[in-house]
Amino acid sequence: MTDTRRRVKVYTLNEDRQWDDRGTGHVSSCYVERLKGMSLLVRAESDGSLLLESKINPNTAYQKQQDTLIVWSEAENYDLALSFQEKAGCDEIWEKICQVQGKDPSVDITQDLVDESEEERFDDMSSPGLELPSCELSRLEEIAELVASSLPSPLRREKLALALENEGYIKKLLEIFHVCEDLENIEGLHHLYEIIKGIFLLNRTALFEVMFSEECIMDVIGCLEYDPSLSQSRKHREFLTKTAKFKEVIPISDPELKQKIHQTYRVQYIQDMVLPTPSVFEENMLSTLHSFIFFNKVEIVGMLQEDEKFLTDLFAQLTDEATDEEKRQELVNFLKEFCAFSQTLQPQNRDAFFKTLSNMGILPALEVILGMDDAQVRSAATDIFSYLVEYNPSMVREFVMQEAQQNDDDILLINLIIEHMICDTDPELGGAVLLMGLLRTLVDPENMLATANKTEKTEFLGFFYKHCMHVLTAPLLANTTEDKPSKDDFQTAQLLALILELLTFCVEHHTYHIKNYIINKDILRRVLVLMASKHAFLALCALRFKRKIIGLKDEFYNRYIMKSFLFEPVVKAFLNNGSRYNLMNSAIIEMFEFIRVEDIKSLTAHVIENYWKALEDVDYVQTFKGLKLRFEQQRERQDNPKLDSMRSILRNHRYRRDARTLEDEEEMWFNTDEDDMEDGEAVVPPSDKTKNDEDIMDPISKFMERKKLKESEEKEVLLKTNLSGRQSPSFKLSFSSGTKSNLTSQSSASNLPGSPGSPGSPGSPGSPGSVSKSTSQMAAITTKGGLVGLVDYPDDDEEDDEDEDKEETLPLSKKAKLDSS
Repeated sequence: MTDTRRRVKVYTLNEDRQWDDRGTGHVSSCYVERLKGMSLLVRAESDGSLLLESKINPNTAYQKQQDTLIVWSEAENYDLALSFQEKAGCDEIWEKICQVQGKDPSVDITQDLVDESEEERFDDMSSPGLELPSCELSRLEEIAELVASSLPSPLRREKLALALENEGYIKKLLEIFHVCEDLENIEGLHHLYEIIKGIFLLNRTALFEVMFSEECIMDVIGCLEYDPSLSQSRKHREFLTKTAKFKEVIPISDPELKQKIHQTYRVQYIQDMVLPTPSVFEENMLSTLHSFIFFNKVEIVGMLQEDEKFLTDLFAQLTDEATDEEKRQELVNFLKEFCAFSQTLQPQNRDAFFKTLSNMGILPALEVILGMDDAQVRSAATDIFSYLVEYNPSMVREFVMQEAQQNDDDILLINLIIEHMICDTDPELGGAVLLMGLLRTLVDPENMLATANKTEKTEFLGFFYKHCMHVLTAPLLANTTEDKPSKDDFQTAQLLALILELLTFCVEHHTYHIKNYIINKDILRRVLVLMASKHAFLALCALRFKRKIIGLKDEFYNRYIMKSFLFEPVVKAFLNNGSRYNLMNSAIIEMFEFIRVEDIKSLTAHVIENYWKALEDVDYVQTFKGLKLRFEQQRERQDNPKLDSMRSILRNHRYRRDARTLEDEEEMWFNTDEDDMEDGEAVVPPSDKTKNDEDIMDPISKFMERKKLKESEEKEVLLKTNLSGRQSPSFKLSFSSGTKSNLTSQSSASNLPGSPGSPGSPGSPGSPGSVSKSTSQMAAITTKGGLVGLVDYPDDDEEDDEDEDKEETLPLSKKAKLDSS
């Protein structure tokens, strides 16, 4: 069998009973070895990937609908559909399916043998068809019972459907309906209701095409008016013929399109209003009805989109000043419904749809409509705008930036949207909430594009803050000129809360744009005026705005807050709230707790220095006392930065100094004058006082590490000399806890043996003799309070105790270096 390729779209039915597009490709039928049978294959036209591989199962029911659709179920809850571009392609694949299943291609559905019992198989072989009672008024009850008994069995449903199709039975039933209505035969009408409802549950496209035809659909709706469970019949036909009016705002020349629109509206009405709720049916019972409506809508949108004259006339009349208000309202409502229908299109077709509308000038048309006084027209235009923003926000952003080069700020599309949000007359601000969501989408950097040549984020945000932000913040600035809001009614509070929500979003996502705006316009001070509002939700919005700013830990913001004393409104609100344990109390405490935990030093100092007296009595949480402790620790570090820095370094011993600088630092330490040593303070030579803290701390920490290393080496030297009977060097470091340090001065050190003033003395480089004679001349070096490393630390007490009980003897090389100083 040769492969046949046709262009199709693949759909699957999701859990919400809606068709999802899986892609466009070309279908073929061929034998697949892995599946052991003839199969349908669809390969994507974009990259050739396999979209569908489905074996043509002999027992699967395939349905052909509307000449270009083939629908079937792969599993219990997995429905598939192929939508063909051409009828010829659909017919060819349908013939392949029927050939595999041994069916006549003239039928619209193949045999469904799922779940049939052995008894039904026998019945099927013995009785090829189902014989219906003659269609007479007296036999309506018998017909109703037959339909009801056939529904549980798939095989009997199939036989019943075939019998109804072949005998033209539905039209005969509708003729009896007219007789029953004329005779007011209520019992007969109740039976007809059950029969027609049962036919719906057969889920057959061929039956739907008969029932939804122009000549039958109103009679079908009439049968469904007489529900036996209701005391009175419904008036569905009266509503459809008298109340519901078809308004042809732009003349439609294609009669097929017009008939399709009528049919779709009525079938949608049957599904939504006439039939009982789907929960009373078995799962998937009305899947074909859903599909019928879905593909009708796709076809309508496609036919309208292809009619260029129709769309040109539509937009011309929308923007024509001569068009009266009633006509313009009808045009806008039509366009709104047109966009709503487009939601049924697959993504690539929806792209083409919105591109067509954009080329026709939908955005300039919306700008004209939004500038009108009619609230209903503006509301419909807002809905259309929402479809455009949700579909492609970049398209809207590009339009408004181009528009700004030609028009004033007052008539820009985004500013019109902001003004409608501000002027929303709804007490609950339903429209304003929708518009705020659209604005948020437009200013969200997450959906902005970045290309090699330009960045949409930079361009659009620059435009927005220059041309639109002042319009958005105008109500906020107008209402916060005093120490409390000038208007504090509920609707104004709701509006300001919406504006604050968007500004808070901007603080989080717009970095320097919003920072410059807040600081230059003093926005935070104005926002905090709203902390005095009687509406708690608005006060919390203002607090949340400030909390978001503090959460950034940006010193530009922090300096702005401190310079303007912008904690004052928060502290006032906290004190006015008193002892009440509510959201305001918790939110304010959380903000101060964040400052404490994150150790934001500038804000900690500012809060304690300016507001400690007001907060010191708050003891039910430790937040403010913790802030005070942070502040005191910070002050201590500022007063003694060297102490703080060396304390952390000496404890951790993280740094190592290059070995070549060690000798100089040893000499510096031993040669420091006694008067330079302060209690608990490190000695810094005058030449090093200009060094930064790290330069001062590094030598000492490295010296301590090298000192310990040399102590271990000298122990080995002492051990060797003692074993050989030689006298060990006797330079001693004695640490006493009650005496002041006695360091040999530089002048006395110059007279020591081995000093530069006595060349050739024992122990000098020129006289490598014994150094035992110099023992009596060595001065004892002591430190006050048992301090090791010149600075007192509580953590070093244990080391001090060990040092007091031990004499440390330096090796020859070290003594020579010390004496040479």
